[in-house]
Amino acid sequence: MSLLGNLVSQVARSAIDSEDAQRNPINQRITPRRTGGLGDILGGVLTGSRNQPRDYNPQQYDRQADNGFGLDDILGGLIAGNSSGNSDGNQRGSISAGSGGLGDILGSVLGGQGNKGGFGGKGMLVAALMPMVLSWIQRNGGLSGALSKIIGLGYDNQARSWMSNQELNDNLDPNEINRLFDEQEIQQVAAHTGANEMEVRQGLSELLPEVMNQLTPQGNLDNETEANQEIDQIISQLSSRLGTLK
Repeated sequence: MSLLGNLVSQVARSAIDSEDAQRNPINQRITPRRTGGLGDILGGVLTGSRNQPRDYNPQQYDRQADNGFGLDDILGGLIAGNSSGNSDGNQRGSISAGSGGLGDILGSVLGGQGNKGGFGGKGMLVAALMPMVLSWIQRNGGLSGALSKIIGLGYDNQARSWMSNQELNDNLDPNEINRLFDEQEIQQVAAHTGANEMEVRQGLSELLPEVMNQLTPQGNLDNETEANQEIDQIISQLSSRLGTLK
């Protein structure tokens, strides 16, 4: 059963959407601001548009098996897309429907983007930010350690809203995101995705709160062991998948 399945699957669907680059273009001049709820960048990726609605609900905490979110279908789409006109289609096709873990999905999305060349839209940007956020939580001692770090930096009111089942996320200020994330990491994601650094900061300031929201469905740390295990599994699968796709 997955805590992050709904979030990851919606990000993956947006990232591989052929129209995402036109609907949610990157490298746009934006005014950085502290947002509420899903925010400017994450909200556009997860809720879509009038013509391309998505079914993500920030207060949806029902845990289901991975394939309950259609992750196998996403993998199937990646296999088909990467195999057409690709000399190494057999290698891509080795991603079986049964391997549809969340880390496999992210690794396939990010690996496929690198092989196709060029850049996607904001969906691909958020997909690239997901491993960065999960690795940050892991490095800071897991769920409780990361929350302690955030609260210690003075963001206790924001952290409380992320864990609430009733409140909208009170997101971080993108101008202060360097207090948590390394500048070099921000620059690397910008270079990899084609986004500008302010878009990366805005995306991080919105994605970290929503990840924390989904990892605390009861509004507390009762399921911390499960959350940390899922993070470890995603990062392990992601590393393995990207290694296979090189």
